[in-house]
Amino acid sequence: MSDARGVSGFNFFEHGLDRQAIEAAYARWAPVYDLVFSHMLGPGRRAVATIASRADGRILDVGVGTGLELPMFRDRARVVGVDLSEPMLQRASARVAREGLKNIAGLARMDASRLAFCDASFACVVAPYLLTVVPDPEETLDELARVVRPGGEIVLVNHVSSPDWPMSALEQFVGESFSVTLGWRPQFPWSIIGDWIDQRTDMRLTERRVLPPFGLFTLTRIERLARWGEHSRRPYDEHRRPFEHA
Repeated sequence: MSDARGVSGFNFFEHGLDRQAIEAAYARWAPVYDLVFSHMLGPGRRAVATIASRADGRILDVGVGTGLELPMFRDRARVVGVDLSEPMLQRASARVAREGLKNIAGLARMDASRLAFCDASFACVVAPYLLTVVPDPEETLDELARVVRPGGEIVLVNHVSSPDWPMSALEQFVGESFSVTLGWRPQFPWSIIGDWIDQRTDMRLTERRVLPPFGLFTLTRIERLARWGEHSRRPYDEHRRPFEHA
């Protein structure tokens, strides 16, 4: 399932994209985020909202940002959205109020790697365009898996690096030079997701397909199985709390 991790000696985790850098970057992006990204990232957001809206139970939207996908969930869905960036969440909250979205059960400021929810709290967890942003994607995947219930699923949309030159060289250059400024890593090998699934006894890949525009993004659906194994979860820390509610 896995691809080679990185190209030309590039180390995915060496470029300073920590929580402080992420918060600073998205404070800058917040005023213009919708204008810049609503069209390009729209197909992926519609895909996750459509899939998640079929779930029989609560939905968690991790990395909800300005809430661009929130109006795309069906009226009967019950959605909780979390994000690390307070300026982005303020815009999501304004969107919910402006559009009268009664299906949004709450918004909260929260770190994706330390979610303040009990185990198996959600029927579906969606994370559109999240894994290239977080400092530790595997740790974040562990946390998404912890809060989804058996029989539920995790739905991801993510840029996956091209294996072909010159695109891989361009992604490497941009990643090395601008990841901290941008707030995400342009280089993201499929092996990060694929290896994580392979190492878990309670997760199964059910779908992987490319999305428009130009096949830049990949939709990944992962089912949470009922069985447990040694690496299935980390213990829930009852002292975890969201930073604050939006």
